Amino acid sequence: MTWIITKYLLTAGMVVFISEVAKRSDKLGGFIAALPLMTLLTLAWLYIENQPEEKIANHAYYTFWYVIPTLPMFLLFPYLLPKLGFWMTMGACVVATVVCFSLFALLMKNFGVQLL
Repeated sequence: MTWIITKYLLTAGMVVFISEVAKRSDKLGGFIAALPLMTLLTLAWLYIENQPEEKIANHAYYTFWYVIPTLPMFLLFPYLLPKLGFWMTMGACVVATVVCFSLFALLMKNFGVQLL
């Protein structure tokens, strides 16, 4: 139980740290958020918990493919925010990301990459 609590605290601490940095500097906060810190932390957790190397490698592989269709959201969000407000923009970005991911998964299926 202590291990799970430690994982939660460290992982949540990263989110709090990034949001605190972002309050002070948009650029630095964005830069830190763009780093694959959560992915690296997840890979470390999997390794420490003795998961098979294949599972760890698959996590990194699929993370790469899942990041690509999320990128348009980062351009859409600042465009929609002044027009729709925060919550409507969040909702629109979620929908747009689901649509982008679905289309991307269909496209990648033609190249032998199964994302769904």
